[in-house]
Formats: sequence, C-alpha cells, structure tokens
Amino acid sequence: MEPGTIDNLCILYQSPDFIVVNKHWDIRIDSKMWYETLTLQSQLKHRFPELADPDTYYGFRFCHQLDFSTSGALCVALNKAAAGSAYKCFKDRLVTKAYLALVRGHVDQSRMTIRYAIGKNTVEGMTHMMCIEGTEGCENPKPCQSELIVLEHGSYSGDPVTKVLLQPLTGRTHQLRVHCSAIGHPIVGDFTYSHKKDSGPYRMMLHAYYLRIPTGKELIEVCAPDPFVTAMDGNWVPQRVAHRLDETIQELKDKALQQGDVGQSQQAVPGDKGEEALSKTESPELEEQRVQCEQWLAEWALE
Repeated sequence: MEPGTIDNLCILYQSPDFIVVNKHWDIRIDSKMWYETLTLQSQLKHRFPELADPDTYYGFRFCHQLDFSTSGALCVALNKAAAGSAYKCFKDRLVTKAYLALVRGHVDQSRMTIRYAIGKNTVEGMTHMMCIEGTEGCENPKPCQSELIVLEHGSYSGDPVTKVLLQPLTGRTHQLRVHCSAIGHPIVGDFTYSHKKDSGPYRMMLHAYYLRIPTGKELIEVCAPDPFVTAMDGNWVPQRVAHRLDETIQELKDKALQQGDVGQSQQAVPGDKGEEALSKTESPELEEQRVQCEQWLAEWALE
C-alpha cells in the first residue's frame, strides 16, 4: 500500500537478455512529461545504469504494456535481438498472461468467457475510454475475448466482491477493465469504468500475476506475488473458495505446453509456401498486434 519510490523496484527474473519486474501500481512505464520523473524507466536506470541502451529512446525495451494503475509482471528486453524474439512470441500468440482482480459484487458463474467487441469511445469527455459494441459513440469495435475464473467470494471494506483470475485472449486497450464493467462487475477501484463512482480504494485492484514467454533461447515464466491477500490489505476478507489459485495457474501452464507442442508440429510441416499462406490468412487481431509491436520497436530506436 506504500507509494512507489525510485529505489523500490522488485525484480522477478533476470538473465543476460531479459528482466521481468513487478511493476508498482502507481507508476507509469514511461513518460515524456517533464514533471513525471518517477517512472519504471527511471527506476530501471537507477537500479541498472549499466544496462540502459543509449541507442533507444527510453533506455529499455518494454516487451508489452501495463496501465498506470495496474501492477504486476512486466518483461523488459535488454537488447534488440531479445526484443525481436519476444515480439515474435506475442505475434504468434505463444505468450500466456493471467491477471488477478477484485471485482464488485459476487460473480455467480464459476467460469465464463466474455466476448464483447471493444472500440474507441468518441463521446465528448470520454475519449480516453474504450467501450463495447452497441453503446453510444463506440467507434470501430473489434472482436475481443477474455476468460474469467472465480477464485474466491468475499468482501472489501464490507461490500461484496469476488476475486477472479482473468486471461485476455486478445489484446485490446483496457480490455479486462471494459469486459468486467460490461458484465456488471467493475474492478474495485477502477474510477474510470465505474462511471467515476469507485474512488474509495487506494488503488485499482488489477494485477498481472502470471507471465509466460517461450522465446527460442529461454523460457520466461514468472508469478508476481499476489497483492490481494488479507495480510497485505485488511480490507479484503475472503469468505469462500471456488477455485485454488495454484491449481488454476497449473491448468494454464498445461494448456500452454500443449499449444506449444501443436505450434512446433505445425512449424515442422514441410513446404516453401507455409509462411506465405500464414500471412494471407492472418487474423485482424494478429495484424493489429503486429502493427502495435512495430510501433513499439520504432519508438525504441533513436532517429
């Protein structure tokens, strides 16, 4: 519950090519605003000045993104080759990510798939938000899918809440926040998607818990410690367990291994036109992900 400082960076994994940090809940990854001096970028430069790359704008290559108010596992590449290998994993959908969240109310279904298409909100005063298809001002909604598994029912500051595991199967902006709000269970402390009502908690209760990136050179697999436990926050009082967290994560690991085996066998199929055929059938989601990754790569390099 303590605010972030320049020297309280938590390292979950480190190798010659990658660092995985446990991002603090009130720190941006980077910022071009002169007054925002405390960022993950500045924390990394403070902790690892010798690893900062002068040929990049930010000094470090962030392999993916987390919102300012989201905590948890974030992977940083330490060189261009490593960044490229991570990018390929994201592009080929080999990355497994799972988030923990506390959401308002008691979710009845123990498991559910959320499939609301998400687009940009164009309503005046709400252009910083995303929205689901069919709502006023929703521009260019695209297919979107999240998996939700109920872990525990309980209360937060006396109000009914549910602890859930969320897995985004697509990568839209604010996807998990929008999907939770759309099913009537906004994330605790999410001021934006609770229609500016949920301002009491000290943070938004969304945490990137599990990250698996099977690069060709090494397997990156980490869990960022669960912050939603009573020992860390006495406002959260669990009452009934629906699924155990360790068993649920093991399910994801097993599934990722199976999918990896299938992916490798598909890559082993002979034929000179395999890559060309894949590009022709590339889904809109993969194409969007490719463009997004290329934008990140462009930002990393100084002109």
